Amino acid sequence: MIKITLPDNSVREYESGITGLQIAESISGRLAKEVLSVSVNGEVWDLSRPIGQDSSVRLHTWDDREGKETFWHSSAHLMAEAIETFYPGTRFGIGPTVENGFYYDIDLPGGQQLTEKDLEKVEKLMLELSRQKEDIIRENISKEEALKLFGEKGDELKLELISELEDGTITLYKQGNFTDLCRGPHLPNSGYIKAIKLMSIAGAYWRGDEKNKMLTRVYGITFPKQKMLEEYLVLLEEAKKRDHRKIGKELELFTFSESVGQGLPLWLPKGAQLRAQLEDFLKRIQKKFGYDQVITPHIGDVQLYKTSGHYEKYGKDSFQVIKTPAEGEEYLLKPMNCPHHCEIFKARPHSYKDLPVRMAEFGTVYRYEMSGELHGLTRVRGFTQDDAHIFCRPDQLKDEFKKVIDIVFIIFKALEFNDYRAQISLRDPEKPEKYIGTPENWDKAEQAIIEACAEKGLNTVTELGEAAFYGPKLDFMVKDALGRSWQLGTIQVDYNLPDRFQLEYIGADDKRHRPVMIHRAPFGSMERFVAVLIEHTAGKFPLWLTPEQVVVMPISEKYNDYARKVSDILNFSDIRSFVDDRNEKIGRKIRDNELKRIPYLLVVGEKEEENRTVAVRRQGEGDKGTMEVAEFATFIQDEIKKQLTGLYN
Repeated sequence: MIKITLPDNSVREYESGITGLQIAESISGRLAKEVLSVSVNGEVWDLSRPIGQDSSVRLHTWDDREGKETFWHSSAHLMAEAIETFYPGTRFGIGPTVENGFYYDIDLPGGQQLTEKDLEKVEKLMLELSRQKEDIIRENISKEEALKLFGEKGDELKLELISELEDGTITLYKQGNFTDLCRGPHLPNSGYIKAIKLMSIAGAYWRGDEKNKMLTRVYGITFPKQKMLEEYLVLLEEAKKRDHRKIGKELELFTFSESVGQGLPLWLPKGAQLRAQLEDFLKRIQKKFGYDQVITPHIGDVQLYKTSGHYEKYGKDSFQVIKTPAEGEEYLLKPMNCPHHCEIFKARPHSYKDLPVRMAEFGTVYRYEMSGELHGLTRVRGFTQDDAHIFCRPDQLKDEFKKVIDIVFIIFKALEFNDYRAQISLRDPEKPEKYIGTPENWDKAEQAIIEACAEKGLNTVTELGEAAFYGPKLDFMVKDALGRSWQLGTIQVDYNLPDRFQLEYIGADDKRHRPVMIHRAPFGSMERFVAVLIEHTAGKFPLWLTPEQVVVMPISEKYNDYARKVSDILNFSDIRSFVDDRNEKIGRKIRDNELKRIPYLLVVGEKEEENRTVAVRRQGEGDKGTMEVAEFATFIQDEIKKQLTGLYN
């Protein structure tokens, strides 16, 4: 008999060899129908895999991320089975899950190409195969056997992967006539998959390396019910309407230029205004919390990033080293701001009474993302972090960490990100080589985060292996208006960079001590945050943030001068306004400015000029009556104050 501990800490006894599915059946028939995979001591397993020792077990359904990943992983294999049926001899690269669905990288034989038109027949065959409820069988295989099996198939892609695996860790999964190298986990059979949609085809270099062969990447998504697929497709259409690249172009916020370079956004005047408002908003919050603004250069000596460890960890993702005419002088485009901030702290001596030192910077950094991974503002090569670093004593760490959580909450409230999940990201105890620093310092850093979150009453989930290489962190996963999750805001505890840079302060005992470092970026990056904000609001920003808050529209050119006077008064009152003096009918002006998401539209004509008034329209709501210009200015100022009430107090 073995003891199985469930998530509620209850313990049940079962015979050795019990499976996850059998445990679900022993709990309830409904759970047995809904369960998709099982975690055994933190590792996700197939439901049919025997459990042979005392274990902690968690059962996953569609409502769990692990359940969806298992479902979509099996769906990728189902798609591969269907493709191989149509195209015998196809070579398969990798087929992982993504946030919504899965993909598989494939190489069709004889130079054949899969097209969008082929997806429908693949979908149809996938459904036929799923109705057959083919068992998905896991099989352990030796490295020698795996090399022989895929060598006979001439599958160079799989042979390359196998060569990097350790003997005794290799598994195959089989269903029907399809067999693939895979570590799993998978569904018990293909019958769970009821609704299928293959979404798109793209090119992808093998293993993301431009020097390797270009493969065909097929994206898809599946669901356990047809209704769920239909709802997802409706959501997808709404997401297309909210695409930040589309709205950004319509609102003239940003652009890209091939002449400037891929992944390097150009902020247009309205976009720059939007960014400036966000920066000013955060600067005011930071001032309240005792931060000092600093500025650092866009490049640094290579040795700086070797000292910090960033060169070793991110060198492959950075731009090439910049060599100068001087012998041995090498620079790197800045991949992170923290090494520079360490040097600022080091520039003068500190007493324990000086701490904490809080420095903030909107610092632009550069990463060489592969061209195929670039996507609008969400994945770029040059981006600005709302970065800050706090240098504090160990006894100050928890309080400082909690204050950063407060800053994150202020931002979420102001921008109406009300649905979020807090994730404590810890190191992977099985892979210590991924991290720098001593286990003792990691223990202290992780414990500080766990305790700070508990003291704030924050509901959190814990993920092993998601820590930064220099320290654990708290990440905020925010759901937008469409229910999509984004990682916005991160707080990291770091005992290691102060060691590497030999940072010191003089303690009350007159001895030298190392400070602890907190890294934080509530927005993450300005580019990605703006992209998420655009899609969350569909471009209808809060009034305080909108680049153009008011448009004044004369009904004919006779009233252009009065319209400009009104706009001047508003601008003098710190209300961002402009005049639409195009030679167009007023109906056209209203329609055009509604589409530009201008919050307030003012119409002026003979009556308004005589009475020194404006006819007010609210975007999406229509006519709001007539007001005197000064009255309208006060009305707008009051609305902005209401939106920001309490945020700075």
